[in-house]
Amino acid sequence: MLAEKYADEIQKILSRYPAEWRRSAVMPLLYLAQKEYGHLTPAALAEVGALCGLEPTQVAGVVGFYSLYHDRAAGRRRVQVCTDLPCALRGADKFAADLLQALGVQWDETTADGEFTVEHVMCVGACDRAPVFQVQDETGIHFHQSAAPDRPMTVEQALAILNELKSR
Repeated sequence: MLAEKYADEIQKILSRYPAEWRRSAVMPLLYLAQKEYGHLTPAALAEVGALCGLEPTQVAGVVGFYSLYHDRAAGRRRVQVCTDLPCALRGADKFAADLLQALGVQWDETTADGEFTVEHVMCVGACDRAPVFQVQDETGIHFHQSAAPDRPMTVEQALAILNELKSR
């Protein structure tokens, strides 16, 4: 339980907000729960909800909105490909399909070695450089786009990036 293991940290987070705005602590508490459990289980949502005075469904709404929160287990790294309409118009759908094929997975599946889970996300803020992707791991979020705006990222370039990350 978070409340037992992280009592001091939870109190510190909650102290940042007036009592009537306790629900505002939901995001840092979700981050804490995700750090502890690896992803946000239904029990974790209920736990965070109880700390914030929210229903688990309200907490789940926050989790569903933000791509930095995860409600299922995944590989060591999450590869998130933007497939929003502007990126799709610049070839993101084909890029994503080819990347999935090269990795031997479908959306939201993890590679056989447990290294990568490939997810689609809606907008990473680089429509003009599509196709683009970001990789989330224990060191943070690493954004990747083509070095040249007139030449889109290729699957070969993406695989080279992923292989470099894998070797670390």
